[in-house]
Amino acid sequence: MDDWLDQEIDLASFPDARLVKRFRSLLNDIADRMGNPLPFACQDWAATKAAYRFFDNHRIDENTILSGHFAATASRFAATSGLVRVMHDTTEFSYHRAHPELIGKTSETFVGRDKKGRPQKRTVCGLLMHSSLVVTSEGVPLGLSAVKFWTRKKFKGANALSKSVNPTRMPIEEKESYRWIENVRQSSSLLIEAQRCVHIADREGDIYELFSEARESGTHFLIRTCVDRMAGEEDDTAAKKMVDAKVAGIHHVEMKDKDGSAYVAELQVKYARMTIHPPFGKQNRYPSLELTVIHAYEENPPAGRERIEWKLLTDLPVENFQEAVEKLDWYAQRWKIETFHKILKSGCKAEESKLRTAERLTSLLAVYCIVGWRIFWLCMTNRADPEAPANSAFCETEIQILKRLSPATVNRKCKPKISNCLNAVARLGGYLARRRDSPPGNMVLWRGFRRLIDIRLGFELNNGP
Repeated sequence: MDDWLDQEIDLASFPDARLVKRFRSLLNDIADRMGNPLPFACQDWAATKAAYRFFDNHRIDENTILSGHFAATASRFAATSGLVRVMHDTTEFSYHRAHPELIGKTSETFVGRDKKGRPQKRTVCGLLMHSSLVVTSEGVPLGLSAVKFWTRKKFKGANALSKSVNPTRMPIEEKESYRWIENVRQSSSLLIEAQRCVHIADREGDIYELFSEARESGTHFLIRTCVDRMAGEEDDTAAKKMVDAKVAGIHHVEMKDKDGSAYVAELQVKYARMTIHPPFGKQNRYPSLELTVIHAYEENPPAGRERIEWKLLTDLPVENFQEAVEKLDWYAQRWKIETFHKILKSGCKAEESKLRTAERLTSLLAVYCIVGWRIFWLCMTNRADPEAPANSAFCETEIQILKRLSPATVNRKCKPKISNCLNAVARLGGYLARRRDSPPGNMVLWRGFRRLIDIRLGFELNNGP
């Protein structure tokens, strides 16, 4: 625990040394009791009151709290080689409050009609978070490289904007989507070797300004496109040019239907290099770009299921079918950032916090980001490098406890591996470890760690002075 806390805190830029000490204590408490309310995590009134004061401190925001983590992410990135993926996505946290104006709104939902037939709407109170997660080619999350929180006190949704102005003619700096450019810019600045980064996003990230920002930053991108962009000469578009492209091969993808049953989908794969032009009204500000379009689709989807179709846009060259499939596999890894957001909501229970203002909640969510990343890292390290030594994630006391609790899993005579210890922890969280079971996931691991921490406390009290 102390080792990884040091890595996340040592390079943090707090305005006062006392705040660093308080942050370390708070991060330790929340990590030890992940998913519990602040009073439970802090254990006594003095520590709880100190936590509330910490989150209410006007000198502290999410960037201050995450500054040490960003530096640690950059350090872990520097220790790798080859291309690294940076996954981008947005999620929202919803809350029920008597005074929602203290937090802000994320959206409005239709809840029915009144007696006169008039539509009734409910304002959803909450925060939005746009995060960028750095992931290795083996799927191990190295940490966050950028995070942005906001509410809609200031911004308006695209639907509201379209009623008064043409959104395509608005400067990107005046839109919510500017967060995509900001995160790409911050990530490229943080990760010194930007040329080793591939920014991956879904259709929400299909923004020409993002393509230009990636080019200026010397980095790469792979985006699922939803816009048929102008390409080539005269009235050509990317879709028209892809009609003439030849099918390079058939890619088989294992999928699951709504019932959880597995099936194999056959995707026809096309790719072509072409010149993509900026939208009308922005051609004087942004240059045309040489990009690769990859189109993967089912020719004859079965009845009762939607057709699988991916249209990807990248600045990376694609010379053959294998390289096109490689880019499809990269995009398939985008689900990892959604898993990270799930950890924040289901594991850390971020939406159950009772803090009353947006400023306090963003600071708490920033702490949860660090704790959630740690659990995700443990889960994926177990899968990517199961032979790693156990002391890369566990202290000696924890290893000794796991040897006693699960001697069949953690052999007392052999030097334990990280997979042995994590499987033993997962058993504490309800993992059955049957022969055909997949490696333990995030939820059983964090439940197991909660039990291990309590057991360690009793062990240390029993063996202390």
